[in-house]
Amino acid sequence: MKKLVLFSGAGISAESGLKTFRDSGGLWENYSIYEVATPEAFAKNPQLVLDFYNMRRTQLENAFPNEAHKMGVKLEEYYDVHIITQNVDDLHERAGSKKVLHLHGELRMVRSTKNPSIRKDIVYQSVSLGDTASDGAQWRPDIVWFGEAVPKMDEAIAIVRKADILVTVGTSLNVYPAAGLVDAANENCLKYIIDPNADEILSVSDMHIIKEKAGTGMSRLFNILSEHD
Repeated sequence: MKKLVLFSGAGISAESGLKTFRDSGGLWENYSIYEVATPEAFAKNPQLVLDFYNMRRTQLENAFPNEAHKMGVKLEEYYDVHIITQNVDDLHERAGSKKVLHLHGELRMVRSTKNPSIRKDIVYQSVSLGDTASDGAQWRPDIVWFGEAVPKMDEAIAIVRKADILVTVGTSLNVYPAAGLVDAANENCLKYIIDPNADEILSVSDMHIIKEKAGTGMSRLFNILSEHD
């Protein structure tokens, strides 16, 4: 069975009603990324950061997988599908995808501020100051904030290198180091990019372009791959 890697970004979640920083000029509910999504922000005002992610969990609880997520699951009938996502939501999993790697962390998870290996799935619950891990340290969102390293990049690169087909959907390939993943694909890998503005993205010279939004683009991709096989 051929290996298909689906690399997804914020555009796929946007079709489920989840907002993104980049869609709103660097603001989310009137908060700058520098107020709520950096280590410095958490050190300065941890309650504000915790409240922000509590709000995001509430939004996620009321969002549902869309056609793009569902088509990712349908592809598993024909391919060994591994999803690498920049998104912190759980919509791929809720749609039924079996192999999902979250590059930038998971909204449902929290971790100790002292020991990153101490993690907990809180689902859609809230976190407050004083809520502590087993080591006595404050819980923080298990999110890779701006300015932090991406610990799962090596694992993601290894997955992409083995891909027979690489599909990029919902990302403008502007967020590094994640955007550099497409360069890790082997020379025989068949590459697709699904984006309504795909021809404006500089990294697509060796990619097949599907100028559609995530949902309709994934459906079209499925039909294209079915014809190839």
